[in-house]
Amino acid sequence: MKILLSLILLLLIAGCANRKYPAPIVKIDQVSSPYSEVHKNIITDDSYQVQKGETLYSIAWKAGIDFRLLAQMNNISKPYEIFPGQKLNLSQGAVSIAKNKTIKQPVTEIKTTQKNNKKTIAKEKPEEYGKNQTNQKVQKKVQKEPIKKIESDSFPSKVRKWRYPSDGKIIDTYSTKENGNRGIDFGGRPGDPIIAAADGKVVYAGSALRGFGNLVIIKHNNDYLSAYAHNRSLLVKEQDWVKAGQIIAEMGSSGTDKVKLHFEIRFRGRTVNPHKYLPK
Repeated sequence: MKILLSLILLLLIAGCANRKYPAPIVKIDQVSSPYSEVHKNIITDDSYQVQKGETLYSIAWKAGIDFRLLAQMNNISKPYEIFPGQKLNLSQGAVSIAKNKTIKQPVTEIKTTQKNNKKTIAKEKPEEYGKNQTNQKVQKKVQKEPIKKIESDSFPSKVRKWRYPSDGKIIDTYSTKENGNRGIDFGGRPGDPIIAAADGKVVYAGSALRGFGNLVIIKHNNDYLSAYAHNRSLLVKEQDWVKAGQIIAEMGSSGTDKVKLHFEIRFRGRTVNPHKYLPK
């Protein structure tokens, strides 16, 4: 038995000695994680508790819904302030309820006002009727002014022009597959400039969204947002207004395994293919 074991051991040693090439080494940075693994923090529950450093925009981004609907569902008015520990409702059922309430309430108020006006006109004298008509016109003008200010909000109705956020080579493109990339990834070196893809306002700048690293989200108008993830450092802060082509961050590897920029464009909360908007 001892002789047999000795022979086996000698054969194993001889095999190792005759190997001409080193054993293969698998590098950790060569193993790419699927999109769903990298972004495990995407919210799918019906409710969510606000964490430190998060904003309404960043939570809406993670949940994949329009920030206006999220605010409406939770009765949050401008400037959309939230606080750590606050519980937000994210259920789609609440979205439908909120929409119906918004549409139905003004109609009911208008009908009630019209009925009251008819009764008043029938009872009053011609002289009094003339005075009331003047007062009604003044009230209508006063009501219209604040509505115009809210709707404009200093944002254009359309995005005039989109630009590439980086000069780096595209290393991963947009995909509609279940675990596909929901944006475009640009390669580069640490510190390469990241620029704003269009004019807008910085609504998020931080690292509270796990999986995105140092992230910048820019609001371009009431429909479009863009995001710039995995930066080494951020050169803008929340509430800053930026111009297309302005440097907003430096490329890095925060929240990922290699230096890159992950870029997304979202229309009313949903990811869209950036290639459809960027110059050909």
